[in-house]
Amino acid sequence: MELGSGISAVVTGGASGLGAATARKLSSHGVKVGIFDLNEEQGKAVADEIGGVFAKCDVTNEDDVVSALQTVRDAHGQERILVNCAGIAIGKRLLKKDRETGTITPHDVASFSKVVQINLIGTFTMMSKSAAGMVTLDPINDDGERGVIVSTASVAAEEGQIGQVAYSASKGGVQSMTLPLARDLSKDGVRVNAILPGLFHTPMFDGLPDEARDALAASVPFPSRLGSPNEYAQLVADICQNVMLNGVNIRLDGAVRLGPR
Repeated sequence: MELGSGISAVVTGGASGLGAATARKLSSHGVKVGIFDLNEEQGKAVADEIGGVFAKCDVTNEDDVVSALQTVRDAHGQERILVNCAGIAIGKRLLKKDRETGTITPHDVASFSKVVQINLIGTFTMMSKSAAGMVTLDPINDDGERGVIVSTASVAAEEGQIGQVAYSASKGGVQSMTLPLARDLSKDGVRVNAILPGLFHTPMFDGLPDEARDALAASVPFPSRLGSPNEYAQLVADICQNVMLNGVNIRLDGAVRLGPR
């Protein structure tokens, strides 16, 4: 798909991190971008910066998704690009053991469910609602392409660490949806891919001490640093422009492989 002013995109989690970088990158190619996020202040700021549209949206709420999509479509028309960046992470072991009292507390279901609802079901909801609009469009090129969906999984989908059971499960689900949905939408000319980022400098890392961030950066073989959100955004643009990329989960990780902890 050739990126330009005739193309509309929706980016979830677009107020910060990978999503904000992606919104800026697509806009730099002339794409009209709609930003979904729960953070109104930051989301509106990014939208104003790039001349886009912001819609407050909880991706776990189907009505919210439908309403937010309509807001962007009223301004920009039906999106041909969807990028799913909305997500959260928690760190909890399956069992929390108190050595002094001998008490064992299992991982609570509520927090596990919340991570899965946002990262996996929220991604699915966005894909289904967006694809329903994409397939109604006229093809944009000789291949019959109508749209492209890029979701965000994680290297934790393949090498989940201790304490990442909820996050890994949710991102593994995102990874596993890629091929069946690419096959499902193939006759309609909608491509589906996912990116598995490694260790990227996003707001999730901001709370870590400098020593911890340095240690994580040093664990990346090459380049030996944390990834930049701009590098994620560049890959999104590359996927959009290369029509042969379909049904794949692409690791973007500097050859890092996560250890047990």
